[in-house]
Amino acid sequence: MQLIGQYDSPYVRRVAVALRLYGMDYRHLPWSTFGDADRLAAFNPLRRVPVLVLDGGEALIESGAILDYLDGLVPPESALIAASGEARRKALHIAALATGLADKAVSFFYSRVFHGEASPVWVARCQTQIHDVLVVLERECAARGNLWWHGAAPGHADIVVACVLRFLGEAHPGLFVAAGYPALAGHCAGCEAMDAFSGVVQAFSPPK
Repeated sequence: MQLIGQYDSPYVRRVAVALRLYGMDYRHLPWSTFGDADRLAAFNPLRRVPVLVLDGGEALIESGAILDYLDGLVPPESALIAASGEARRKALHIAALATGLADKAVSFFYSRVFHGEASPVWVARCQTQIHDVLVVLERECAARGNLWWHGAAPGHADIVVACVLRFLGEAHPGLFVAAGYPALAGHCAGCEAMDAFSGVVQAFSPPK
């Protein structure tokens, strides 16, 4: 398998972490969505990452769809998300909040890079949405009964929250301050200390 995309993308990184936790070998192609847009288009006409190219040549796109495929390659008891029921709904809810936060953080960043001074209304809306999601995630993280949302080991919800918050802290310094979200800060520290996370790190940089 080949994973296309740079690790400063929270979407690419969540897939990479899952691959490593599953013990699945892959080749990493650190293509940029801007600098490598033309060759990326051959695999995904949206020119977005991540893309997972299977050994037979099929290209899977969107992190959620890629993870669903990977989950199907392992026994249900080894999957990074529950197969059904309340535990699965809970994990998907946390993941949806995190990916929604990432979507907002990415669009907020690009609006500044490509459009200069953003509308105060737009800035306020983005900051409010990000803040409100962080408040909910902090509350959920503090209230969970286990070290991880997934139970005894990290799962997809745990992974994506850590990946998104790292991106948020680098792309928008000041929006995620550890002192204001102690449970989430502790969660991220625990994730980043794991080899599966520390082995797929790339400092965020503006598109080129």
